[in-house]
Amino acid sequence: MADYDLAIIGGGLNGVSIARDAAGRGLRVILLEQGDLGAGASSASPRLIHGDLEGLERRHFLRVRAALAERDVWLRIAPHLVRPMRFAIPSHSEERAPWQLRSWLLLYDRLAARNRLTPSATLDVTHHPVGNALKRPFGTAFEYSDCVVDDSRLVVLTAVDAAARGAVIRTGARCTRAERGKEWRLVTKDRGFRKVITARAVVNAAGAWTASVAETVLRVPPPNVAAVQISQIVVRRLFDCDNVYVFRNGDGRLIFASPYERDFTLIGTAGRTFKGDPAIVATAAGDVAYLCDAANRYFRERIEAVDVVRTLSGANMVMTPVSRRSQRDGAMNLHYRRDKAPLITIFGGDVTTSRLRAERAVTKLATFYPMSARWTGTTPLPGGDFAWDRFDHEVDEARERWRFLGEDQARRLVAAYGSNVKAILGDARTRSDLGPAFGPELTGAEVRYLMQNEWARFPDDIVWRRSKLGLTMPPAEIEALSAFMATDGCR
Repeated sequence: MADYDLAIIGGGLNGVSIARDAAGRGLRVILLEQGDLGAGASSASPRLIHGDLEGLERRHFLRVRAALAERDVWLRIAPHLVRPMRFAIPSHSEERAPWQLRSWLLLYDRLAARNRLTPSATLDVTHHPVGNALKRPFGTAFEYSDCVVDDSRLVVLTAVDAAARGAVIRTGARCTRAERGKEWRLVTKDRGFRKVITARAVVNAAGAWTASVAETVLRVPPPNVAAVQISQIVVRRLFDCDNVYVFRNGDGRLIFASPYERDFTLIGTAGRTFKGDPAIVATAAGDVAYLCDAANRYFRERIEAVDVVRTLSGANMVMTPVSRRSQRDGAMNLHYRRDKAPLITIFGGDVTTSRLRAERAVTKLATFYPMSARWTGTTPLPGGDFAWDRFDHEVDEARERWRFLGEDQARRLVAAYGSNVKAILGDARTRSDLGPAFGPELTGAEVRYLMQNEWARFPDDIVWRRSKLGLTMPPAEIEALSAFMATDGCR
């Protein structure tokens, strides 16, 4: 008998989503991730949960409607990680006619069948806060509702839920060789130790490494793919309102400028074909200049490359020939034949459809062994057991219970952990009860929780993926955090 029903290679969003779905259906699951969860493209996404307005303009009505339905699912199961936002599109005289854009937005509202978000509207930006940061002569903007998500937290909490349902999550574990018969025999290097496991089926969800894993580890023909790099930049906050600005650049690409970690603005995306080592993905100077120029076309405050405080880049695979649809929907293939155990290859796709993609992947295995019904669309992620429109109430309750928390601190903790914030703060009455402090917000209690419950091993795992506190944390504090994690973190 095999050790596991399903072995998953890759701990990005696709991999952990499949692990969660399969474990909840009663399968014995192990996930192998060579580094940290979500360390690749899953932590460098545009952070949008949306129906895809561009897809609507291409008349992909059914796909847009399905994505909007998934947006509602995410609001229901992850209300702490997914936040509704108002998106503002300034009307530019060189672009499409205003009546045309307004018509598309009205249809966008209609396609969201059970939409509880605020419908689209026309704004006079000469008398609206949205216009304060914009150049003149913008007089009109169109506003609609969509959502943003903390992508790296979504990956981690999906893995946490998978583990709670019995999945084995191994970070720092790399599959080095696989032998395929009636079941799979996988040789792994798990934090320096060689281990052999067997599984009835394998999922290759290695992201940018999909083709190389297929060819060198699984020894099957690699899919016809191309690597695509997506890049974004972070600058100091360019506007005071809470809207996400949507601009159509001169080349027709949509550029988003989003509020980011209170004091910053995230601007993206720039895309290009990627060649090289996926472990070393850097934002090209040309992409930085492209995004700065796109923002300067609309914002009053001019930004240059020297104003960029951080860049975010990730590479992922898409089917060739590359298309907008392949980038958004991703690709999935099930391969099996007599005396050959099943292999699912899955890669690409955006955050919005990741849950549905995983559900479909696991369902493909239903012919090989029994499993329970689909369930992920109605079950909250850890900490998400409250309604999305009660988020501010959760923040107020946290401040009432732990009176030493400031507004920003409480909001960050609830956004990261939801109702599970009590597992970190416990019965603390003062901040000193939470152990040493690393910068103004991170405490020893939170670090211990992340190490013991969320597979954090190194400072970067905490300050860049499980939080974004590295944006404001001094280097000396990061060094202190490293020393704490090496000595006291697991006590």
